[in-house]
Amino acid sequence: MTHIDQLYNEWLSLQPLKPEDKSRLDRKFMLEFNYNSNHIEGNTLTYGQTELLLLFGKVVDEANMKDLEEMKAHNVCLKMVQEEADDKNHPLTETFIRQLHHTLLREDYTLYRQLPDGTTTSYVIHAGVYKTRPNSVITVTGERFEYASPEETPALITDLVEWYNIEEQKAELSPIELAAVFHYRYIRIHPFEDGNGRIARLLVNYILTRHHYPMIVVKSKDKDRYLTALNRCDVQVGSTPSVGAHAEPAQLVPFIEYMTQCLEAALTVCIKAAKGESIEEEDDFQKQIKLLQQLAGKKGDNSLWSDTVENKIDLYNRLLLPYSQKMKEGILPAFGFFEDVACWYSIGNRESRMDCKQQGQPFIFESLTKEDKEMWKQAKSISFSISLSKLKPDYAMQNVSTCLSVIIQFFAEDYMFHTKRYAYGTYPSVDDMNQALDGYKQTMIDIIEKAIKDYNPEN
Repeated sequence: MTHIDQLYNEWLSLQPLKPEDKSRLDRKFMLEFNYNSNHIEGNTLTYGQTELLLLFGKVVDEANMKDLEEMKAHNVCLKMVQEEADDKNHPLTETFIRQLHHTLLREDYTLYRQLPDGTTTSYVIHAGVYKTRPNSVITVTGERFEYASPEETPALITDLVEWYNIEEQKAELSPIELAAVFHYRYIRIHPFEDGNGRIARLLVNYILTRHHYPMIVVKSKDKDRYLTALNRCDVQVGSTPSVGAHAEPAQLVPFIEYMTQCLEAALTVCIKAAKGESIEEEDDFQKQIKLLQQLAGKKGDNSLWSDTVENKIDLYNRLLLPYSQKMKEGILPAFGFFEDVACWYSIGNRESRMDCKQQGQPFIFESLTKEDKEMWKQAKSISFSISLSKLKPDYAMQNVSTCLSVIIQFFAEDYMFHTKRYAYGTYPSVDDMNQALDGYKQTMIDIIEKAIKDYNPEN
């Protein structure tokens, strides 16, 4: 019997856990997994910020909005994995993997990169859709490593899911072997344009949960060992993506061993919790004290006020720009009634007019001048407006003009979009945005209907 088997049998013998022991174990894993899996990929939230966000729904200090949204979405994905794994009669499907990815990324977004010559390039990251452009990575040894091409990705993912479901039924591989091989094969495909590492680790825990094993955490401080284990397997398997996507367990011993160590650590913590023992790590007490300090705050401390320049720019780039594009597309049919159609963005009192066929450009905080930053600091609102005037003469309507505007107002601790207020670090739901857009459409219909009704050809 292996050490893992011994630990697992001991873990089973301690079931069911007392409610208080299960609660502290679930809480610890939820925080550790969300924090570490995101931190490996560059998320900048501290452990304390993660804890405040996920347990108390609070944001302190100047946290990056994208990182906050990613952390919350990742926690939703964790719950999805736990619920899906509970249904033992339902096999793993590509649909679930794509749903998981769509939940993680939330929506399509444009990624902007500043090139060495100062110019900006961009490309779209698709949520829940297999990649449309090649992807690669620089390994720990400094080499460029190519993943599966966009053309071969769908077939390779289909193969991977079919392989998993067959192997699960055969039960020849242990759950941790099955999870490790799946992880490696998945990463060699790298089916999405972003989020592949996080999805791989979520699916590892999906597999372990289906087999009644505790979930595991790959610690961010252990990132080098994690990546080195993967790289050692790459050397053994070879660089051809389709071969890597069908790698055999015998070729993946370094990674299986690494993941087994993670499972041993998880089982050890779980057994301690089941016995009512402490499951705190050396730095857990320090984390708790820091958390309490952040919750208490200080008298006169403005750190909880979140109308920072970075947050305002984030709302401009991630809310106003995409919504303004939807707004233009939504009422585009009404443009045909008018000869003059104008669009512009406003930041405080500063306006930037543009052709309505153009798309607004994002602001990059690092590229702002001192004057620009001061403008953003003073701004109490940002907006997008569409003016429609000068009715075309071939329509039998009373002459009419209108201006539609969407305004985001900034307050000290939250902001307003349309008629609702939202905390910084959160965004309107798709339903909220669609409701606002429907309001603009209805306004245009009402205006045009009235213009037709009031038309008098004798005037």
